[in-house]
Amino acid sequence: MAHFTDAAGPAAHRGQLLSFVSDPGDSEDPASYRFFSDGVLVVEGGRIAALGPADSILATLPAGIPVIDHGRHLMLPGFIDTHIHYPQSDVIAAGGRQLLDWLENYTFVEERRFADPEHAAEVAEFFLDELARNGTTTALVFCTVHAVSVDAFFAAAARRRLRMMAGKVLMDRNAPLALCDSPARADAESRALLERWHGRDRLLYAITPRFAPTSSEAQLRVAGQLAREFPDAFIHSHLAENYDEIRWVRELFPASRSYLDVYDRFGLLRERAVYAHCIYLDAADRRRLAQSGAAAAFCPTSNLYLGSGLFDIAAADAAGMRFSTATDVGGGTSFSMLRTLDEARKVARLQGQDLSPLRALFLATLGAARCLKVDDRIGRLEVGAEADFIVLDLEATALMARRGAAAATLSDALRILITLGDERAIAATYILGRQVHGDPPLVQPLSSRRPLA
Repeated sequence: MAHFTDAAGPAAHRGQLLSFVSDPGDSEDPASYRFFSDGVLVVEGGRIAALGPADSILATLPAGIPVIDHGRHLMLPGFIDTHIHYPQSDVIAAGGRQLLDWLENYTFVEERRFADPEHAAEVAEFFLDELARNGTTTALVFCTVHAVSVDAFFAAAARRRLRMMAGKVLMDRNAPLALCDSPARADAESRALLERWHGRDRLLYAITPRFAPTSSEAQLRVAGQLAREFPDAFIHSHLAENYDEIRWVRELFPASRSYLDVYDRFGLLRERAVYAHCIYLDAADRRRLAQSGAAAAFCPTSNLYLGSGLFDIAAADAAGMRFSTATDVGGGTSFSMLRTLDEARKVARLQGQDLSPLRALFLATLGAARCLKVDDRIGRLEVGAEADFIVLDLEATALMARRGAAAATLSDALRILITLGDERAIAATYILGRQVHGDPPLVQPLSSRRPLA
């Protein structure tokens, strides 16, 4: 059961505090982040009003403001998941030899159920509970082809005052008839959903062709026209995940130079466009993706579970591509961004590359917000930003506590957190300064604490 603090009144949160200002890279540039071993974050009216070292911030607080003492726990911007399917919450750990088999025999079967608004609403509530439990405060979300699945998701997110992005799947071929729409229906329903939800409170709409093989050229033209008419909407799809999928795209779109070029031809490459996976891109594709301002969502647990391949971080960096990390539930195997970051580091190591702990957390916070072009609002702990943040227990398990006691640096402590942590490490999740997950906060006289590093 969630415990709530009052978002209307101001509150100060004391603990260890980490936020990013730029990409730390593998060198972990100290100018790229701010860390306070004893810091205070002041929230008022759902936004961050002040932050900094405790000894300076506490002296400025008005009399009577509650001080929530998180002890040695670490405050961090809420995690941002740039690719996840809420209708696949019940597909995690399904079988399937690889992507296309998994879609046909498990995913499409489950997605038929989302024609039922009651089922969609129940899953949406479960899904959002799981995000909060895992410290994810914002996500770019696939719904299904059914408009009611979008309504159910956004209605649940609106009640919780979440910043969420989602959209109706566009799919008019190469899928079960019950999951197919048409170009005309895709256009009409997407426009109605855009009108109903885009920009309402903290909700934003995503134009969502599932992937090129399940949309005709006529439907992709519809998606491109919607993208032109609604330039502040998102575009969300899949790209270059699996060899068989890529061969299929070549057969279906013989005039296109590459899989990426299919989307480019229909005007679907621009800022606020996010393509999941992006494993099998050539140098020209990576340059074009970077030049367009579109971003890649790196989904390590899904890519490993389905045997799809390894995302090339070094090649993405060399091309100047924007990318972030994503769970891709339910091909992905966990809602936890900590588990996802641990797998991302392993994917890098398999290619002789590295993913430093600080950079990993950047990709799941400010880096993700930059990919979505919402870094003026979320993804960082800065004055004026929306107060979506999490509190991490670095000693959530006996092993984490034992290993953490030996951490000599901030990077060491974060590596232990990412390697050993999961949802148990999420001590609290806050949305607009209101606690939505975790035990009741401790409001007490200030205590001493041992620094993280």
